[in-house]
Amino acid sequence: NFCARKKTPSAERQGETRYLYCVSPCLSAEGVFFRAQKFTPEVKPLPNAKVLSEKQAIVEELTKRIGNATAGVLVDYKGITVLEDTALRRELRAAGIEYTVVKNTLLRFAVDKCNLNEFDSVLNGTTSLATTEGDPIAPIRIVSEFAKKMNGKFEVKGGFMEGKVLPMADIDEIAQLPGKDALYSKVLGTMLAPITSLAVVLGQILEQKGGSLETAEAAAE
Repeated sequence: NFCARKKTPSAERQGETRYLYCVSPCLSAEGVFFRAQKFTPEVKPLPNAKVLSEKQAIVEELTKRIGNATAGVLVDYKGITVLEDTALRRELRAAGIEYTVVKNTLLRFAVDKCNLNEFDSVLNGTTSLATTEGDPIAPIRIVSEFAKKMNGKFEVKGGFMEGKVLPMADIDEIAQLPGKDALYSKVLGTMLAPITSLAVVLGQILEQKGGSLETAEAAAE
């Protein structure tokens, strides 16, 4: 079999439909003859200006969102149910984290603009993005904890913090940390520990001398 295209200059100029003729050899009692069949090739329409404009707007929004984020996580959500997804979104929203499903092609343009090209290799399958402009530990911790509960139905693809892509080993370590507020409390407690210990020691010394910390404070006033 072979096919021949019917070319007409006017059709090429005016954008009219052109046809393909497929010619097949056939056998008969009289000998061999050829049969031609005409068919219209499938032509995929190009995206119109409105669709392109909408996609460009999404890319710009993703670029801005990633650029302003203190941290973010990419996940593969292919196996979770609607109820599980709803529960995750509720927890993330309560922590001030934005979570959306994204198209890989559009996200690829956005991460490339943000110099996060390392994500290109993981942008396949289903992808969602969790970002925050607040506590950078929160999205990594919450998403990682949720992934452990899902047993492979929900997996972390990658993460970034302060404009840098994080190795998976770092993501696992950060996921073990408490939230920012808890860290502040821990650091403050560590700073106040010597002062508290000093107060206890002074109190014991005063008690041995027959006084008290409250008496000493009143005398000082």
